[in-house]
Amino acid sequence: MEKNIAIGIEGLVGSGKTSICKELLDRIPNSILIHGGNFYRGIVYAYEQKKKIKNFDELSQKTQKIDMKDIMEKLKVQFKVKGKETVVYVDGKEIPDEELQSAHNSLAVSVASHVADNQALFQYIHDMIEKLKKEYNLIISGRAIMEIYPDVEEHILVTASLEERVRRKWKQYQGKISEEELTENIIKRDKLQEATGFYKKYDKTKVIDVTECKNAKESTDKILQYFGEWANKYITLNA
Repeated sequence: MEKNIAIGIEGLVGSGKTSICKELLDRIPNSILIHGGNFYRGIVYAYEQKKKIKNFDELSQKTQKIDMKDIMEKLKVQFKVKGKETVVYVDGKEIPDEELQSAHNSLAVSVASHVADNQALFQYIHDMIEKLKKEYNLIISGRAIMEIYPDVEEHILVTASLEERVRRKWKQYQGKISEEELTENIIKRDKLQEATGFYKKYDKTKVIDVTECKNAKESTDKILQYFGEWANKYITLNA
């Protein structure tokens, strides 16, 4: 009996990693998608709501060295598998993806993750991955994947030009934020992510630029070209 696999997909803000992961979900049998970034998004979302935090400076001050796993437990933030993907619950209520992925919450996550204590939370996510891998093939989307779970079969860092990433995010937010504000938002998040060490490259890391890819299928096709021979056993290459 072949063991299940785990694939880690990281990416620059707006590079399309979530869409790529969903494409892989359709190509890898018996797979589930772990939205690693939403673990953090759910906790920060619940914390801001509870503390009624008004701005990012206040958020940064309040989350200095705070234990994110402890906050997760106190605010009753849970992560469950629904369908083929992980979803976030706060105090028993499922939080819509649109709220977790909002421009504000995305930047708030970058601010908090830069100053908070993530060690216990990362261990919690590691243990969850280990448990789920006993039953499923895993596609893990998020940041610091190699720090959380270094035993992935592939570690991909997806990149794209700033202009293309702004275009994709602007389309995602459906004009709810101006291109100028969105550009500033992405540049700020990039700097915070880099300062936190989330774009770190390892020996296993393959950096793949998808600027010229027209959609998630083309991006996924390009990424699959860099997977090892083992991938032929698991993945439908021409879905």
